[in-house]
Amino acid sequence: MIKERYKEEYEEGSDLLWPSDKEDNITRQFYKDLSNLSKKISFSKKKNLKLFEQVVKILKVKGWG
Repeated sequence: MIKERYKEEYEEGSDLLWPSDKEDNITRQFYKDLSNLSKKISFSKKKNLKLFEQVVKILKVKGWG
């Protein structure tokens, strides 16, 4: 069953507009992709930081720092 976009009206005067199944799936996929991208960026930054730390350690061992 595919839901279309629909509107709920309440006595208090507020209205809610619910997305269709297609819109909901697209939105969920967007946030999933965004989450995965942010995890990759975070991992990349940690990896670069570890490389920098190793270079600093090498320089200290060689007596340059």
